[in-house]
Amino acid sequence: MQPGKMGLLLFFFILDGLFLFTAASNVHHYSFVLEEKNFTRLCTTKSMLVVNGQFPGPAIHVRRGDTAFVNVLNNGKYGVTIHWHGVKQPRNPWSDGPENITQCPIQPGKNFTYEVIFSTEEGTLWYHAHSDWTRATVHGPIVILPPIGKSYPFPKPYKEETIVLASWFNGDVKQLIDVALATGGEPNISDAFTLNGWPGALYNCSNENIYTLAVEKGKTYLLRLVNAVMNEENFLAIANYTLTVVAQDAAYLKPLNTSYIMIAPGQTMDILVTANQEPSHYYIFARPFFDSNSPFDNTTTSAILQYTGNYIPPSTPLTPILPAIDDRLGAFNYTSRVRALATEDYPINVPKNITEQLYITISVNTIICPTANCSGPSGNRLAASMNNISFDTPDTDVLQAYYRNLPGVYTTDFPSRPPYVFNFTGDVGNNTLHPDQGTKVKVIEWGAEVEMIFQGTNILLAENHPMHLHGFSFYNIGNGFGNFDNESSPNTYNLVDPPEVNTIGVPKTGWVAVRFKADNPGVWFMHCHLDRHSSWGMDAVIIVKNGPTEETSMIKPPPNMPECS
Repeated sequence: MQPGKMGLLLFFFILDGLFLFTAASNVHHYSFVLEEKNFTRLCTTKSMLVVNGQFPGPAIHVRRGDTAFVNVLNNGKYGVTIHWHGVKQPRNPWSDGPENITQCPIQPGKNFTYEVIFSTEEGTLWYHAHSDWTRATVHGPIVILPPIGKSYPFPKPYKEETIVLASWFNGDVKQLIDVALATGGEPNISDAFTLNGWPGALYNCSNENIYTLAVEKGKTYLLRLVNAVMNEENFLAIANYTLTVVAQDAAYLKPLNTSYIMIAPGQTMDILVTANQEPSHYYIFARPFFDSNSPFDNTTTSAILQYTGNYIPPSTPLTPILPAIDDRLGAFNYTSRVRALATEDYPINVPKNITEQLYITISVNTIICPTANCSGPSGNRLAASMNNISFDTPDTDVLQAYYRNLPGVYTTDFPSRPPYVFNFTGDVGNNTLHPDQGTKVKVIEWGAEVEMIFQGTNILLAENHPMHLHGFSFYNIGNGFGNFDNESSPNTYNLVDPPEVNTIGVPKTGWVAVRFKADNPGVWFMHCHLDRHSSWGMDAVIIVKNGPTEETSMIKPPPNMPECS
């Protein structure tokens, strides 16, 4: 087939509500309709916004390097956007999705077509709403297969299954966060976790469906795992089974054998499981990893790995052993073993000539309430910050303001270093308890080789923070507990086979170092993927300037971008 031609026009109608897949052109077309639908869980029925009537939403299937056009029709009650988490969108921030960062929301009754450009990603990613807390119900997996003619760097599995972890709230999620932001207090915690939409067997009033993974003896299965949970990291295990993790965030890993995994909100993993036990029923458990004093959902969601064939089923499935909820060493012992595959076919390219270094403290803070009657500590309002700046989301999106030189939307003075230096992880006293507020961005030259150090702090409430950067994957070259040390910490860096990820967990009162090349021009959001922290202001924006050529510059905006009200 000659380049540029559509080739064989072969269309398939897909029964899950997606339609018009163009088989031979590497271009896919999907239709998402967002609308309210009633769902019942934990004996509670509520209306919630979902994609094509499904929770979780339908999967997108592409191959490496493909493009997908996704038309999103918003039949909901309020504006919404969609983000394609982990898709780098080369030169195309217009379709990245975070509300009032790269676009204004799609208003009720309106539609917008996203152009989702895949490049080097291969494995599992996901999409989700990026407006207030709508992603609790609007999300789904993205499956990225190898290019035609190539296979996985591991034996082909017998079958593939997608598993989505999520949060279930009995109440209205938008109302929940709106009330919390109005009062300045903690938002209500979720009432359950779900696995492929179902809480499972361990909750009161959960005599409902439970997700069942049917397996055949001796077969190997590829589980594509997405963590769409709102505010907790999670341990996951299958009773009596070894999990072999082969990819994370759509990049291949050296196969990692483990009895459990720890996965943060925003992260994805590809896991091989071989059905090599006696035919029976085996529980799959997922519960939080949480080592802070903040409120959290201390419950366990479950599913069942169930053999096909003839045998006497047990009265109760076998139960997996998971680390304790606050076992930070258990979490670190897993995450510290993750390594990139780093082969000739799947090379890595860690930047070595660093031209831009950022040292970013991440903190939970408070903002003073003049009347001292807010619901946060000491009558103040809960907040969060990066380098002591609590992000103030503008009314006009930053990308439009940057592209059209609109004044007064943002300033370019996001600091590369914290404004105050103290013992970040020790007795911090009242240091930077009250941050500044502003819409501050960091401008980076195209082609810069960037090192970014995220430093956790002990201000107010120390927690783990899964940090996510739009528009890029980055190499996790180092991590540790305590304060990053400019002299000794770089000696621990792994520059040989660091994993390439888009979301990385910064340990409580610890640090993480990442590197990436700023070769994707545009406006890109950076934030904590614990949604209550992002809502409080643990966000920032990076602007990567255009390069010297048209091919290294942002593409032009589509003509039908949603209007800002």
